[in-house]
Amino acid sequence: MVSSTPDLLQSTVSREQIVPSKKLLKLPPWLEVAKPRLIPLLLATTLGGMALTDGWPLSSPKLVCTLGGGALAAAAAGALNCLWEQDLDGRMKRTSGRALPSGRLSPVGVFAGAISCTLAAATLLVSGVNCLAAGLSLLGLCSYVLLYTAFLKPRTSKNIVFGGVAGAIPPLVGAAAATGHIGLGGWWLFSLVMVWTPAHFWALAILLKDDYESVGIPMLPVVRGSAFTARAISTYGWATVVISGFGILALPEGGLLYGILLLPFNTRLLQMVYRLGESPEDLGHAKGLFRWSILYMFGICLLLVISRLPMAAQFDTQSIALISEMTGMIPIS
Repeated sequence: MVSSTPDLLQSTVSREQIVPSKKLLKLPPWLEVAKPRLIPLLLATTLGGMALTDGWPLSSPKLVCTLGGGALAAAAAGALNCLWEQDLDGRMKRTSGRALPSGRLSPVGVFAGAISCTLAAATLLVSGVNCLAAGLSLLGLCSYVLLYTAFLKPRTSKNIVFGGVAGAIPPLVGAAAATGHIGLGGWWLFSLVMVWTPAHFWALAILLKDDYESVGIPMLPVVRGSAFTARAISTYGWATVVISGFGILALPEGGLLYGILLLPFNTRLLQMVYRLGESPEDLGHAKGLFRWSILYMFGICLLLVISRLPMAAQFDTQSIALISEMTGMIPIS
């Protein structure tokens, strides 16, 4: 089948084609290494973790400290990732122009900045939130840099399955910030992000398969091919849809509204997973799935916040009363 996106039929896909903002907005070197485009989604899942607790809404100072500390920890993780992979980035066409391999920043300067961000994040979270939130943020940082980047990524095609724990920790940080402990809701969102991550990342890996193969990184599309990867994406896509439904039970209130609003998100996700499965070599479908998966997770977190509004609780109460009334009118033989 011929792709509906001709510019993606080249053997090598540039990151700018996948993320147009990279072409439109050039970041200064010191900000580029912090990978700021990844941070908003991490903060969104942090908010989602908060919304799933009885401590929601948080006071403004605690909310600012949590999100500020999380952003600093994520920036430190991004900088350390760039530092660790500077030689690898220099050998890959799409990353050779990054700040470190191109010489626009020095490794010593990046390391100093990463340590400064880490200390600032820890100080902000300990003083303004609690030690559990601070510890979890640092655990997420270490998981990304040591578990995923240094250990799993160069060794196994399942790197993102296990390494995805780093990106799934922010909901735990949010829950810990709101209540001082991690409840059922926090663990549910942690699980959802874990199963969502492989489908999201493997869609990107299909697009960048040639680049990864050129430097010997064993991403799943490189090791098993695009068709196998599309089937794996389908498995994790269905798992994402199933687990997302349990948010109805994980929410303290507003679960019914969440469940109704969730339906179009899951329908669209499955539609795009199916299209990729039908044409796994069509990079246009991989690109579409990658982009939608980002919007999907943002949407889930937005639904969680909306479901904690007073009108959501009223909707649930009125809907249950209406269903009970209608059920009572139906004679039982």
